Amino acid sequence: MAKGKYQEWLTPEGLIKIEGWARDGLTDEQIAQNMGISSATLYVWENKYPEILESLKKGKEVTDYAVESALLRRALGYKTVEVTKSISEETGELEIFKEVEKEVPPDTTAQIFWLKNRQPEKWRDKQDIDVSGSLNMPNLKELSTEELRRLANEPNKE
Repeated sequence: MAKGKYQEWLTPEGLIKIEGWARDGLTDEQIAQNMGISSATLYVWENKYPEILESLKKGKEVTDYAVESALLRRALGYKTVEVTKSISEETGELEIFKEVEKEVPPDTTAQIFWLKNRQPEKWRDKQDIDVSGSLNMPNLKELSTEELRRLANEPNKE
């Protein structure tokens, strides 16, 4: 069957390939290119063949969860074991030379990113603050130059 025909991609093997490409983080445009079609054709096929849409969603969901987990881990900090290997002079084989447990501290950038996306009403840069009340200011247009000078030199009475 010629590459790019929709029937090829509706087979179990074709759907697994699509899902795998999505899981690997490829964009829809890159997946379409791998399939030998345009991204516009892939969009039409997503709407026409639910199996293709589901394969894309399933693959992307796995990657999204993995990235989310990695971001959370980085935001909270974690411990890891660093393994150093070397070739044994006696046997000539690769051996573990030493293992060191290291602590990776929490990353504030990851924390900020997480909070801004998970709690935007609380953590976004722009806050909406309602202010009420009134200002008791004289109409400056009605004041004389002398009155304006006196007003400008008065200390704040609040």
